[in-house]
Amino acid sequence: MQSITAGYRGLSLLIDLNWDRLIYLGTIFAALLVGAWIGGSL
Repeated sequence: MQSITAGYRGLSLLIDLNWDRLIYLGTIFAALLVGAWIGGSL
């Protein structure tokens, strides 16, 4: 049980440290989708 708790804490710390990178990647992906949609509309 302790290893599960420690693993969860480690995963939580990793997500906390890299949260801004996930937002950054999501923003780039959304921009690419919008660009493809606009390019397809023209």
